[in-house]
Amino acid sequence: MEEIYKILSELRPEFDFTDSDDFVEDGYLDSFDIISLVSAIEEKYNAKIDGLDVVPENFCTVEAIAALIRKSGGTI
Repeated sequence: MEEIYKILSELRPEFDFTDSDDFVEDGYLDSFDIISLVSAIEEKYNAKIDGLDVVPENFCTVEAIAALIRKSGGTI
């Protein structure tokens, strides 16, 4: 999980993601950030995220992102 926080911090260093219960609702991530995050996740975790899975609820928490990585064939 720490690596996911690191990726998020590199993407949006102005936010402390540990303080948020919903990254999208709190405005920490927008649609462009999510696309950038998908690319970083696919590279880091050797996952292939299906376009149908690129929805806000899969990026609202670190736990949701981790579940998406596992679902997409990545190893955490």
